[in-house]
Amino acid sequence: MEALEIRGNKTTNDLLREAGWFLLHTIFAVLIFALVMGAFWAAKPDAASAGPKLLCTAAAFLVPMIGGFVAGRARHDTVARYVWISALIMFGVVVVYVLDLPTGAGLCDGCGAVDKLWRTFFSIDHGSGLMAGDGILIGTWIPLSMIGYAVGSKIAISVE
Repeated sequence: MEALEIRGNKTTNDLLREAGWFLLHTIFAVLIFALVMGAFWAAKPDAASAGPKLLCTAAAFLVPMIGGFVAGRARHDTVARYVWISALIMFGVVVVYVLDLPTGAGLCDGCGAVDKLWRTFFSIDHGSGLMAGDGILIGTWIPLSMIGYAVGSKIAISVE
């Protein structure tokens, strides 16, 4: 069997190990966000109010950022700072899914593509009704938690 040439002087095992840690860091970011959502669920805020949604948006970034900082300090792993790539991939997949959803009465009737995406992912008080109202959760908060985790890890590594 011929040897593979891998740039950067890394073996296949090194790349597999980094891919495994990348997956684990992505899962850690989502689990930390799940703790945030559990805390909000336990508090039972008013679902129609904009305040709890804005607070959850901030917590979806800041709490995983703290987790990424702790992981970056404990592990000294540079792979964690690239978890934002998982966020972009997830957001892209969810965007394509939302664009394929049909509109109708009460479901962003007559919305164009940009309005459909804006109201699904970013509108706090005037959602699109698509994805059963979970567009902010799935398309915004989860990717935002991955980005926060990556930022925290990057800060931890740059502080050293």
